[in-house]
Amino acid sequence: MDYYKILELNKNATKEEIKEAYKRLALKYHPDKHSQSPQLVRENATLRFKQLSEAYQILADDRKRADYNIRSSSSSFSSGYNNHRHAHGYGYGYGYNYHSYQSQNRKADGGFVSKFDVALRYLTTRAFLLNLAFAGALIGGMVIIDKSREALWKMHNSGKSFEEAMDSIEKAKANRHDV
Repeated sequence: MDYYKILELNKNATKEEIKEAYKRLALKYHPDKHSQSPQLVRENATLRFKQLSEAYQILADDRKRADYNIRSSSSSFSSGYNNHRHAHGYGYGYGYNYHSYQSQNRKADGGFVSKFDVALRYLTTRAFLLNLAFAGALIGGMVIIDKSREALWKMHNSGKSFEEAMDSIEKAKANRHDV
């Protein structure tokens, strides 16, 4: 969901523009305004109002907006939709937006920060963490089985090493063939 499109704004919108757009559209789509409308119109207005509220909640908060911009730019970057340079960076909306310019240049150059961001995002995905936990459980199980095998061997074959036991088995086979 593109929060900027929902609020009918561009990515460089200021906080004041976001607030004004939200107020204008919230009045237009508020459920109370459509209480006498047909059911389909009421449902669409309610859905649109919820989307507007969610978009405003994210874009009005600088940290949430920065996170949203990073996530939306990385998804558009990976899907090949990377035509708009303003889609990258933090997009705080303070005029020239130096942070956005700096961030998009690092990503375009394939710099350390963008590679680190990509690696960090991958290493913190739910699927990666579940696979890591599963691999850890498998390795832990293998270690436990190996240690218990050694303990069982020592318990049943006290005083003999594995090599000595194999030598005695080979001698027993040789004696059996001789008889």
